[in-house]
Amino acid sequence: MLSNLPGDEKAVPVIEDTAVDVEDLPAYIADFNEILKQYGLYSVHYAHAGSGEIHLRPIINLKTSEGNRLFRKIAEEIATLVKKYNGSLSGEHGDGRLRGEFIRQMVGEKNYELMRTLKYTWDPENIFNPQKIVDTPSMNSMLRYEPDKPAPTLKTIFHFPDQTLLQHAEQCNGSGDCRKTQLSGGTMCPSYMATRDEKDTTRARANILREFLSNSTKENKFDHKEIYEVLDLCLACKGCKSECPSNVDMAKLKMEFLQHYHDANGVPFRNRLIGNYAKMNNLAAIAPGIYNWMVNTKATSNLIKRISGFATDRSMPTLQDTTWRKWFAKNKPSLGQHGGGKQTVYVFCDEFTNFNDTHIGIKAVELLRKLGYTVVMTDHPESARAYMSKGMLRKARSIAEKNVRLFKDLISEEVPLLGVEPSAILSFRDEYPDLVGGEFADAKQLARNVYMVDEFLSIAAEKGHIHQDMFSREPRKIKLHGHCQQKALSSVLHSKKILSLPENYSVEIIPSGCCGMAGSFGYEKEHYGLSMQIGELVLFPAVRNAEEGTLIAAPGTSCRHQIKDGTGKHALHPVEILYAALA
Repeated sequence: MLSNLPGDEKAVPVIEDTAVDVEDLPAYIADFNEILKQYGLYSVHYAHAGSGEIHLRPIINLKTSEGNRLFRKIAEEIATLVKKYNGSLSGEHGDGRLRGEFIRQMVGEKNYELMRTLKYTWDPENIFNPQKIVDTPSMNSMLRYEPDKPAPTLKTIFHFPDQTLLQHAEQCNGSGDCRKTQLSGGTMCPSYMATRDEKDTTRARANILREFLSNSTKENKFDHKEIYEVLDLCLACKGCKSECPSNVDMAKLKMEFLQHYHDANGVPFRNRLIGNYAKMNNLAAIAPGIYNWMVNTKATSNLIKRISGFATDRSMPTLQDTTWRKWFAKNKPSLGQHGGGKQTVYVFCDEFTNFNDTHIGIKAVELLRKLGYTVVMTDHPESARAYMSKGMLRKARSIAEKNVRLFKDLISEEVPLLGVEPSAILSFRDEYPDLVGGEFADAKQLARNVYMVDEFLSIAAEKGHIHQDMFSREPRKIKLHGHCQQKALSSVLHSKKILSLPENYSVEIIPSGCCGMAGSFGYEKEHYGLSMQIGELVLFPAVRNAEEGTLIAAPGTSCRHQIKDGTGKHALHPVEILYAALA
């Protein structure tokens, strides 16, 4: 919560590592707070009070001269206070440039000179970590902010509530939670889990944005190849939004960066191709058989991939004989007649289910209908997910605004909007409110009543509207891989709950992070290898080692495609499994 304070005043790590005898802690804290009071400051107290180690972070704006002065003054005062109680200025962590200046005061002149002698005996050229422990300059001479430097003017497409884009990047406090491996669980950060390279961490991406946006002399401060190279392997999985202690939304930052970078350098052909995914598929759907033959025949498929910049080893998504929208329009009379009257719901016809996974959309409608819901589909634009992912935000904003205007008067708590593809339907909840302009309030209200089908059915089951006796009693084992954005913005538990509705269905969540596909990322020739490497961390072995007859479930289109390419096994959407389990 402290890391997410909006604006430039932050809880700064200046004297957060002090430790005194636990018996002296009450008196020490009283003296500490009295010092802060003299300077009109407030500090949050947290951590290991039981052992006398307590983290104290005063809230200071380090971008001002006064904040810079206070930063050092408080460090000096508290060092003297800690010395008074015979405590340690570094009870848990190191000293370095932050506290090195005060080591002489803490250990005394004689011991300090012994440390200097040891240092220069072993390192006479002062090569290793110079100025870190001995001969450290004043601690406020090395801060990342130049005091009173005017903040850069950055016009953004996304809205960053209560802060600027730069301030959002600055929320990163360097804790390094994004450096965890797949053994730790969670999603953040899939590229680092595979490469183990610092430049592929969320922290590195936030830092390079901070550096260039703060110091670039270009009119378009985003126009730097260095930023592009560091942000390139961000899969936009949204893991950081939920798992980073500071909730740095790197996917959002990357989308914004790409828009401005493209403004200066043009939109690459492949990005245009992917961004216009719905338009391209709408053309291909005129003759789906011909399209499928072209992408399945090796010679023509490889030619298409090379021209498009896709990996030749990656299979291409195929089209269904009809679209979900056409099927719905054809069957609308019978759908209306057999509505159970339990509740009316709208379904969002996303561009991925519409063209590539029509059968899943059909199953979702039939499942809802047989469970007693009246299902409605209206004419609406695509989700704009592909445009957003490739940084074509102005186009995405136009589409988002149209969707918000259309659905704001149709959707309510009583009549929700449901979606099959997580990344598309969760755009209403995540990106839309920050993307639209004058419709911001409408987008926020709409977001409250938008659900994945899995989520909606899970909540309905909790309310007692759906019962176990509606489903088969045949035993089944299921392994479930959750979609990244589902994990960040909703919960995989919803998918697990609906798959557990049949009495004898046993559901195990695969402890996988990102599958590695991440929309178009895994198709791109330069990213294919990393994509498969990420899949091999947890997901692929878990699927390959599943017992014979175990069903593999995955809500995301790209996840199912990745599982097929990585293991040769066919994964099902949870609604397919639940539909098949209807009694």
